[in-house]
Amino acid sequence: MVKSALLAVALTALTLSPAAQAKPTPIALAIHGGAGTIDPDNMSEAQREAVTAKLDQALMAGYALLEQGKPALDAVEAAVRVLEDSPLFNAGVGAVYTWDERHELDASIMDGATLEAGAVAGVTTVRNPISLARRVMTDSAHVMLSGQGAEQFAQSQGLEQVANSHFDTERRLQSLHKAKAKIQAQEAVSHQAAVATLDDHYKMGTVGAVALDRNGNLAAATSTGGMTAKRWGRIGDSPVIGAGTYADNDSCAVSATGHGEFFIRYNVAADICARAKYQGIPLAAASDTVINQRLVAAGGTGGVITVDPQGRVAMPFNTQGMYRASIDAEGNKTVAIWGTSQ
Repeated sequence: MVKSALLAVALTALTLSPAAQAKPTPIALAIHGGAGTIDPDNMSEAQREAVTAKLDQALMAGYALLEQGKPALDAVEAAVRVLEDSPLFNAGVGAVYTWDERHELDASIMDGATLEAGAVAGVTTVRNPISLARRVMTDSAHVMLSGQGAEQFAQSQGLEQVANSHFDTERRLQSLHKAKAKIQAQEAVSHQAAVATLDDHYKMGTVGAVALDRNGNLAAATSTGGMTAKRWGRIGDSPVIGAGTYADNDSCAVSATGHGEFFIRYNVAADICARAKYQGIPLAAASDTVINQRLVAAGGTGGVITVDPQGRVAMPFNTQGMYRASIDAEGNKTVAIWGTSQ
């Protein structure tokens, strides 16, 4: 009788122990494939289905790793690689053309646990720039490498390199020809004014991912082909830590997409995290203020995907649409192009 009572007490203690009662740490992932002028009237049902299917594939590639207990860094890299390998988005295959009819790719990644980061700019032969950015973070003494030096480092790391033509697509080439015609028609005034006349879809297009893993760590990653008809080695916000990418376990992870010059000037990604951290406001409010108030007032267009340490996701944008997908801490899944900006 006494033994039975003692056993019952022991079992009760085990049942009520914190370890037994603790809930698993939530996981969350959000991705984007770029924001801008995405007119539903100019997109066929087949195109829409192809885009949403690829977004879903990238989302699940990253989320599967989080479910296995893998780091957030693994998840964001895996998701971005799927998008880099698709001709549907302006990153990797499908990257836009420079003025000289080639491709110059940028990418960055950041670890919210350590604030370590890696970035590459102006690479032309690396199949998956996001993987190179991660190697810069983990296997070099630097944060950002560019051009030929970045490609030499990629070779030393055994990363896959391809001919620049690997990134070619006919639709991007046609976009370049149209952009150059518009610029040349206005360039007598100034090159800056001529570029300003281009529609938004010539100036933006990026892919990215943010994640929260089982250990409570955040990570962010961004990759892009940049701006159509860019010249003189132009670099946008995507490889700039604090502008296009930022992650800090104390606040949030952010990946941006939009007109990069504005995101650099307004330090968009880091600004969002700082507002959430120091003002103590919800991430959704912080990101909305920056994207739909501060950036709009400056004339900047684009959007961000964000996730906080509790696995809450916010994806505001101030453009017609943004290719995006997410699974938050509650398991709510979203795959969208238009609709609400949150």
